[in-house]
Amino acid sequence: MISRYVRAYRGSRLGTRLALGLAALALVVFAVVGATMVSVMRHYLERQLDVRMGDAQVELTNEFKEYGGLKRTTYGWFTVVYSVASGRAVPHAPSDLPKDADDLAEVATDVAGSDELYRTVHLRGLGTYRLRGCEVEPGVVLVSAAPVDDIDETVRELVVVEAVAFGVALFALVLVGRAVLRRGLKPLAAMAHTAHDITSQNLTDSARLPVRASGGGGGAEVEELRTAFNTMLAHIDDSLAARTEAEQRLRRFIADASHELRTPLTSIRGYADLFGYAAANTPGERDKHLARLRAEATRMSALLDDLLLLARLDADEPGTPLRLVEVDLAELAAQAAEAFRAGHPEHPLTITAEPVILRLDPLRIRQVLDNLLTNAAVHTPPGTPVSVTVRPGAVDVHDAGPGIPPADLDAIFDRFYRVDKTRSRDRGGSGLGLSVARSLVRAHGGDLTVRSEPGSTTFTVRLPAPRMS
Repeated sequence: MISRYVRAYRGSRLGTRLALGLAALALVVFAVVGATMVSVMRHYLERQLDVRMGDAQVELTNEFKEYGGLKRTTYGWFTVVYSVASGRAVPHAPSDLPKDADDLAEVATDVAGSDELYRTVHLRGLGTYRLRGCEVEPGVVLVSAAPVDDIDETVRELVVVEAVAFGVALFALVLVGRAVLRRGLKPLAAMAHTAHDITSQNLTDSARLPVRASGGGGGAEVEELRTAFNTMLAHIDDSLAARTEAEQRLRRFIADASHELRTPLTSIRGYADLFGYAAANTPGERDKHLARLRAEATRMSALLDDLLLLARLDADEPGTPLRLVEVDLAELAAQAAEAFRAGHPEHPLTITAEPVILRLDPLRIRQVLDNLLTNAAVHTPPGTPVSVTVRPGAVDVHDAGPGIPPADLDAIFDRFYRVDKTRSRDRGGSGLGLSVARSLVRAHGGDLTVRSEPGSTTFTVRLPAPRMS
């Protein structure tokens, strides 16, 4: 039975449990207050009775001393004079005694030699009485017995009044407390409703989570909880958006990579067929087809190397292909300029450099510079001047070509992106060069940016300055 009530309590709502807990606490408080009031009231009434008995016995003592006996009695009281000798109490007027008089005689015996004595006893057939004994003169003791029924009745009435009043107060406290708690818990219910709304949404098809806990009230604690709840939802929203963006980027990357790899593979199969045909029919064509096979294989190998490098840079692997040493950035730029002049003599190149010692991977930064210079040669007409400027923490690669359309500037560093969609892959590349260059620069802690307008395009490689020792 008890376990059933415990399960019902644990399964009830928070507001109900709080109201019941408040009611239990109030019940304990009411019980303590009520018991204290009853105890104080009984003690007060008994003291009042003791005072009345004391005043009455003073008058009776004076009367006894004056007349040698008692001539009046108090209604409902027993008043007896005892002679006490050798531990025995003998009443002067036995007719004044109740049938159960042993307690009165015991009080008379105990009070001999002292001022006064109070005792509460139960007399058979009569009820509870308050006894008071005092010595009138040596060997003579006056004992009075007053009923305490009025005190008991008053205390019982007080208990009934307290029970009714506390019961009504407890009932009102539960009702009002439940209403107040329900109102105070509304913000929590609203957050629970928000959580249910989230579970009803299909997050697999949505990149955003627009649901938030709104409203106000509830105090500082509820406001803090609401803020934390919305912060958590915002974090989940950002994570979902980042995951969706990563998945879409991965899909585009796989599709573009598949497309780019399909072309050299198709070419290899075609040239392999031609090589086989030439080997059987026209031996003189074999070397040409074999050279083309090697060229396509080399191109596919370079593409795979770029893809692998990007994957390693994206994964931020420990020891990502960087071998950092202190080198002169101006010397690297000069080497790249010499290679560019040898490979692209139709583009005049000027270089302005000052010594800049940085800690970097010389092979990777040289790869970045070669890529930018080749990009300038490929996408500008012959005779277009190109310049390289080395300054503290940066390298500028500038050309005076037609420029990059504004619509393409934001996507220029995307993988497999080509400004000229009609350009052949043999001349225009795979669209990974700038993406690889920016990833390598960022792996060094720097960045690669571009500014372009008709007649001027500048790629800027920014590298972090060395830390001061």
